[in-house]
Amino acid sequence: MRQFLAILLLLLPVGGAAAQSVRFPSVAVGPMAAGPQITGWLYRPSGAGPFPAIVLAHTCAGVAESTDIWGKRLAGWGYVVLAPDSFGPRGESNVCGTGKAVTGDMRVADVAGAIDYLNAQPFVRKGDIGLIGHSHGGWTTVRAVQKNYGLAARGLKAAVAYYPRCNAAFDTHVDVPLLILIGDKDDWTSADSCRKLQAAGFDKPGLVEAIYYPKARHSFDSTVQDRTYFGHHLGYDTVAAPDAEARTKAFFAKYLLTPQ
Repeated sequence: MRQFLAILLLLLPVGGAAAQSVRFPSVAVGPMAAGPQITGWLYRPSGAGPFPAIVLAHTCAGVAESTDIWGKRLAGWGYVVLAPDSFGPRGESNVCGTGKAVTGDMRVADVAGAIDYLNAQPFVRKGDIGLIGHSHGGWTTVRAVQKNYGLAARGLKAAVAYYPRCNAAFDTHVDVPLLILIGDKDDWTSADSCRKLQAAGFDKPGLVEAIYYPKARHSFDSTVQDRTYFGHHLGYDTVAAPDAEARTKAFFAKYLLTPQ
């Protein structure tokens, strides 16, 4: 019921950013096979465009109110936003207790399909595409910027990962500018793992920036009160949330709004 209500909420126009349901194929990229046909939620800014665009990767809880909040926020900044539902077409609604039922790698195929869909729209500036993901979507984001998936050639220009899963053994081959935002008190996706990733070094130094918030927990940008979810501590952080939002806005403006 909660997800059903969230989907209804997505269809309501707010501040000129009305979401509509669209369909597009998940596509094979690099070592990843194509997934199923994907349903996505499309937000558009006011005006005819063309606009740069951003793919929004949801958390382990699937398409929810937080997806809608960020979709409208990004559209308010002047971007077309496409939020794929990576779980529903695979028979899942929430993988927070079974995070590998759908992996971040699997979702890269959905991101590629979303990029192709956006590039084909007349109201989108082809090749000016960003990606943002939170938690499980952050894991997806860190995987999507890897060179072996080739998303830079498809038009992916910048990516922001909120409290992602980092892996120093696999994630050093970044090919797209990446901003990582994570809390030092995150007990679900470890900030130390991202530090180890940085310490391992990247193929292209200077492409990755990581910000660590000393007192922030997982989901620090969610305004829901402090809580325990699947055994992990989540909570809004009054310092991290606005700072991360400002950094996200400036990062996307640098790569998507400013001529390169």
